[in-house]
Amino acid sequence: MTRDLNFEVELRWTGAGSVGIGEIAGKRHGFPVSAPDSMGGRGVGTNPEELLVSAVATCYGATLFGELERARLPVDSVAVTARGTVTGYPGRARFERLSVSPSILGGSTWMLEEYEAAANYAHDRCLIGRALAEDVTYVIDSIQVHESGVVSPATLDRRVTADDSDRSMHDERTLELAWRSGE
Repeated sequence: MTRDLNFEVELRWTGAGSVGIGEIAGKRHGFPVSAPDSMGGRGVGTNPEELLVSAVATCYGATLFGELERARLPVDSVAVTARGTVTGYPGRARFERLSVSPSILGGSTWMLEEYEAAANYAHDRCLIGRALAEDVTYVIDSIQVHESGVVSPATLDRRVTADDSDRSMHDERTLELAWRSGE
């Protein structure tokens, strides 16, 4: 049996346009929000653009972790870097592209095809990404698998391509699989 779910927040806003400032209050949390500095705003707290990108990253990451467990693939945690590209600013600004790049921590680098299949499945099942997909290009930029469950930011920046012939690396090895929606 299906049911409808409702999610509600309240926004309080003061000031016109990009110089305004507000606060979003949900059931359990509240936080300040304003237009970003890059759009001439105050840059206080978060902004609607970051919230949209965060929603996609959170939905995708949670969906991916669930799929990895369902597929019984080794995983300790998932980290997702998400990026939203706004075009046409300042005229008719719109989100042109949203991309996610998951890093699977505590995985097995020798099961790359299985991880790629799980990442693709999560892409197609993410509720927030699907809601935006008709109007925004929504893609997976890269998939990284790290054998150790602890990864430093420097390790996340170092990527080894899947065609790298030296397979003797371990623990901090990062394999990148390029996959783009529709290609």
